[in-house]
Parts: sequence; C-alpha cells; structure tokens
Amino acid sequence: MESRQPMDGRASGIMLLLCLIWAMQQIALKATTDDFSPVFQIGLRTALGGLLVGLMMIGRRERIGAALALWKPGLCAGALYALEFILIGESLRFTTAGHVVVLLYTAPIFAAIGLHWKLAEERLAAVQWGGVVLAFCGVGIAFLLRGGAAPAQADAMLWGDLLALLGGAAWGATTVVVRVTPLASLPASQTLMYQLVGGSVLLLLAAALMGQTTFHSTPLVWAGLAFQVFFVAFFSYLAWFWLLTKYLASRLGVFSFLTPLFGVILGAWLLGEPIGPGFLLGSLLVVAGVVLLSGYGWYAQWRTHSS
Repeated sequence: MESRQPMDGRASGIMLLLCLIWAMQQIALKATTDDFSPVFQIGLRTALGGLLVGLMMIGRRERIGAALALWKPGLCAGALYALEFILIGESLRFTTAGHVVVLLYTAPIFAAIGLHWKLAEERLAAVQWGGVVLAFCGVGIAFLLRGGAAPAQADAMLWGDLLALLGGAAWGATTVVVRVTPLASLPASQTLMYQLVGGSVLLLLAAALMGQTTFHSTPLVWAGLAFQVFFVAFFSYLAWFWLLTKYLASRLGVFSFLTPLFGVILGAWLLGEPIGPGFLLGSLLVVAGVVLLSGYGWYAQWRTHSS
C-alpha cells in the first residue's frame, strides 16, 4: 500500500525553494568563473558538503557497515557524479548558465531510457516515448537555431552546450546506478555520502590536472562558495531526499522541472544572458517532453483511481 502522500502546501513550498536553489547554483558558478575556477569550486563545495553530511550522520549515530560493503557501486556513483560536474564546470566556461541548466535537465530522459532496459517496472509507455522524442527535438532546435551570434562565439557556445548535455547524460547514468544496484537499499544520506566523498576527490584531482585552480578572494566568491556548500550540497540534497521519503516521487519529479525555466529567467535577469528564439523554443520542448515523460505515471495513477 502506498504510504507516501500527494503534494500539499508544505511540499510545494519546499519544492519551489529547491528549484530556485538548483537554478541559482549555475548562476553562482557562472558569476564567479573569472575569479574561482568552476571545477575547483564544485570540488571544494562537494568536499565541504560531504563534511557536513558526515557530521550529521555522526550526530544521528548512523551505522555504515552495510554502506561500506557496497563500495564498488558506491565508487561508480561517485565517479559519475564527478564526471557530471566536471562537464558542467567546463561547459560554464563556454556557454551561458541558462543553457547549462536547461540541457542538464535532460537527465531524466537518459535515466528513463537506461531504466527502461534494466527494470521491468520502469518500462516506458508509448506516450512516454513521445516525451523522449519531443525533448530531443527540443535539444536539436536549441543546438541548430543560433542566429545572431558571431561564428567564433557560436562555436564556443555549441561546445559548451554539448558538454552540458553530456553532463545531463552522466547525471542520468548516476540515477540508473543508484536505482539498479544495492545502493537503492541504503539510507539517502549514505548514498549521498558516496557521491560527495568520491566526487570531491576526483573533482579536486581533475581541477589540478586541468590547471583549473584559480581562486581570487572577493566577497562575491566567498558568498558564492557559502551558498554552494550550505544551500546546494547540504540543504537541497537532504531536503530532496527527505521529500522522496514523504511524498509521491512522480509529483515531485514533475514539479522539479520548474528549475530550467527559473535558470533561463534568472540568467537573463542577473547575468544579462541573451535568450534567442531558437533556444527558447527548444527549451520549452525539452521541458514539455520531460514533463510528459515524468508526469505520465501521475496521470495513469489518477486515471486508475478515478475510474
């Protein structure tokens, strides 16, 4: 019997806050790119976020024996987490924060395709395959319709957009690993800890190897780092996992796709990023496709209960 609740006012308010935080993380990274290398920043925030989660686990006296036995899938999840954010950090050097947040949120498409082949209960219906096609049509339009930019700038943005899309694929692959391995049986804090610890080591190593270790102490840099550590790596992830234990995942998943819309709006407002008509159309198709994919379970359940 389903013990989780449908969305209520409290859940909706928390999800609105989380969507704003997740959109703002790309804005904060982009705004400090010149003074704080994105990959280095993400690695440092991940390490400090892992420290906070570890202190919380100690305070709760969580037993981690079962988690330690799952080190192989845990390392895989951590490596994919690091790959996702290496790609995101590099993409922000070439394209806009708005582009990154939209293309990153293709992750549910990649996760759904992977889970379709791995788990019988995750098989996609015909309508959901339509959402996949619609989202990828949106990606194609966003990539191809780039009027107004100089050729060199357009090429750089194309490369950055490709890296962001690959980051979305890595995020989707992380979801598949967590879902189809014994990691799914662990408490959320322990699964998150594997990603934060493994990811921070690889991210900081990658930053050093790529020479992406710029750090100039400015008030904006310190404010951005504090936001990334406390609100993104600690609060938002734990709040999301808490919501998943209390509310229906399908409702939460659909709600989370306000994030790319917030990202485009905030990028234009705070950073003055242009919103081309081609990218705007592509973004709307991506969001519509992902909502169709993720919201189908909600609709099917509602139809079953109402009949």
